[in-house]
Amino acid sequence: MAKILVGKTTEIMSGQMKKVSVDGNEIIVINIDGNCFAVDDTCTHAGGSLSEGKLDGSTITCDWHGAQFECKNGKLVKFPVQINDLKSYKVVIESDDIFVETQT
Repeated sequence: MAKILVGKTTEIMSGQMKKVSVDGNEIIVINIDGNCFAVDDTCTHAGGSLSEGKLDGSTITCDWHGAQFECKNGKLVKFPVQINDLKSYKVVIESDDIFVETQT
């Protein structure tokens, strides 16, 4: 596993998300009540950027067609048809640095 620095804890306040590039993949880091999570930024339905969507609690809604995903694990919450879950990543906080772990 490799740890990639994606930002500082002061850059992503509770209820906010930040789009970052990790190993060539666009992901979003989400702060939910002081806990950070990371999932792919690309909706598995039609490729919309989830960072442009709406965050409500721990659910992110794609702005394109309304697919909803759980930010804590990338699981599909709601959509009229079955689509793939998002890839989720382990987030590690050391001091005030936020790291995302990736496969090497």
